[in-house]
Amino acid sequence: MNKTVLLTGFEPFNKETVNPAWEAVRSLAGVEGDGYRVEVRQLPCVFGAAGDVLRAAIDALRPDVVIAVGQAGGRVDLSVERIAINIDDAPIPDNAQCRLIDQPVVDGGPAAYFSTLPIKAIVAALREGGLPASVSQTAGTFVCNHVFYSLMHQTAGMDMRAGFIHIPYLPQQAAAHPGAPSMALAEVVRGLTIALEVALAAGLDVCEGGGAVA
Repeated sequence: MNKTVLLTGFEPFNKETVNPAWEAVRSLAGVEGDGYRVEVRQLPCVFGAAGDVLRAAIDALRPDVVIAVGQAGGRVDLSVERIAINIDDAPIPDNAQCRLIDQPVVDGGPAAYFSTLPIKAIVAALREGGLPASVSQTAGTFVCNHVFYSLMHQTAGMDMRAGFIHIPYLPQQAAAHPGAPSMALAEVVRGLTIALEVALAAGLDVCEGGGAVA
């Protein structure tokens, strides 16, 4: 029986016309590999609504692996996030023109959750594949972190690997942001494929694990 991988990417935001996360994720819609099939969902870049769409997808699909993907303009590599924190603190308004300041993602929830992806194994495989990659210690406090925290809160205690990966601008976006690094879409897609296959196959990293942080 094939395992199910759920990939999510956001709609464009902050006056951008594309979002590399969604462009990469939708390129993998319906892809079947060795014992798995990829399902994809687009998330609104809106506090609250993004988590609602994600929760509905997880409830419907019951995936084995969930990787949420987001744009991080200015980053130079595929950033595999370690930790989601229970705070919404928006540097800019979301797509509903909401700008939450110092609000919890989940009232009464733990301060933070660790990813349950084998993050170091993923980074090692990406680098072995010739792609720049690193473990990131912050997913920010915008809608990306909101989704990451919502994901980890929903899947806590479940037999499901879950986490978040930030990706750079696409080259056409970087052209409008002088000096900003970028990554070709094909390379991002290849990186996500590597990440999901490692997540399906690998055991937990040494000294890594999931769960809440008090």
